[in-house]
Amino acid sequence: MVKPLADRIRPSTLEDVVGQEHLLGENKILHRILSSGHITNMIFYGPPGTGKTTVANIAAKITNRTFYKLNATNASVKDIKEIINDLNTLMNTDGVLLYLDEIQNFNKKQQQSLLEYIENGQITLIASTTENPYFYIYNAILSRSHIFEFKLLSKHNIIQALKRAVEIVKHDLNDTCIKYDEDVLDYIAEVSNGDLRKAISTLELAIYSAKVNDEGVIYITLDTIQECTQKKILNYDKSGDSHYDILSAFQKSIRGSDPDAAIHYLARLIKAGDLISICRRLLVIASEDIGIAYPNAISIVKSCVDAAMQVGLPEARINLAQATLILATAPKSNSVITAIDAALNDIDTKDIGDIPLHLKDAHYEGASGLGRGVDYKYPHHFKNNYVEQQYLPDNLKNVTYYIPGKNKVEDQIGQYQRLIKNK
Repeated sequence: MVKPLADRIRPSTLEDVVGQEHLLGENKILHRILSSGHITNMIFYGPPGTGKTTVANIAAKITNRTFYKLNATNASVKDIKEIINDLNTLMNTDGVLLYLDEIQNFNKKQQQSLLEYIENGQITLIASTTENPYFYIYNAILSRSHIFEFKLLSKHNIIQALKRAVEIVKHDLNDTCIKYDEDVLDYIAEVSNGDLRKAISTLELAIYSAKVNDEGVIYITLDTIQECTQKKILNYDKSGDSHYDILSAFQKSIRGSDPDAAIHYLARLIKAGDLISICRRLLVIASEDIGIAYPNAISIVKSCVDAAMQVGLPEARINLAQATLILATAPKSNSVITAIDAALNDIDTKDIGDIPLHLKDAHYEGASGLGRGVDYKYPHHFKNNYVEQQYLPDNLKNVTYYIPGKNKVEDQIGQYQRLIKNK
């Protein structure tokens, strides 16, 4: 059976691994750990095709322990028990190294079955995951492991690996000459979106689908590559880590008044077809980050969101872009969220006391006998429709929750408040 090219070019030494310089560069932490030969429990976290499995395999070769590999997508507690049963055999006197791929697919019980043996050192665990380990991995395992984040590979990293892959294929094909247009590798690296496995698979498909000319040369054109790739695939999972990362970048770009960045992240969300998440986030931003600085923003955004939901994608992109640009270019104020969160915090953490008697409901017979509403002053009977009286409970009577933001609308609000209070 012929292995896929991505497996055939898999590095066997740290020096051949491309990318992850922050971990594997000279004198960087993971390089030092692996070079020492003393392997601890580790969790490799990052997108697909960034070298997690490759580095785990290299780690296995460095240690003297027996190496086991499981994929959590199809492994079970039975598989773990079989490994545990092997622990006391002669060949495993030094313990075992278990590489558990996609650990996020193990439930809590399955993860807990490893805990005792990780604790006593009989099993050294190297796990990989594409999801945030703090959301998916049992805390007891997290506390006994070092987490290393693998990042998307740069175009330079991917092109470097692609050139190595071409040389390996040449050797496999008895030194058949392989030539390609100058921009072919650059294009593959661009559309692979930091995923080396995807880039290698694209190159492999192009090599074996390209025409061989009369001189026996395999020549790969840009047209061939574009035919093989079809469309760039984004790293996006509606229930995964990238979902929240993109939404976070989207909101922070709007909050930072950067319309170009906001539109970029909106485009990512649209490409993923995530209409609901976009609409929800826009409505939140209108109140959280713009709020009273531009009170009509929420109305405009609601209209854009309603239109987007009615017409659907792809046309909805226009309505969503309108809402995004309005919010990104609008004056900003967080006074709304600051006020409500401060009030909620007081309710959770303080003795808030009772509602003042004069504010309590007095629309029933006998209310006045209980003191309800007796001393209430009706503001519309006074100048400027305002009269000073206590509204907050006694325990909170001097608290200020709403602090006007520094913008034109809220400056006017402050002026109005001072006017009616004759201050």
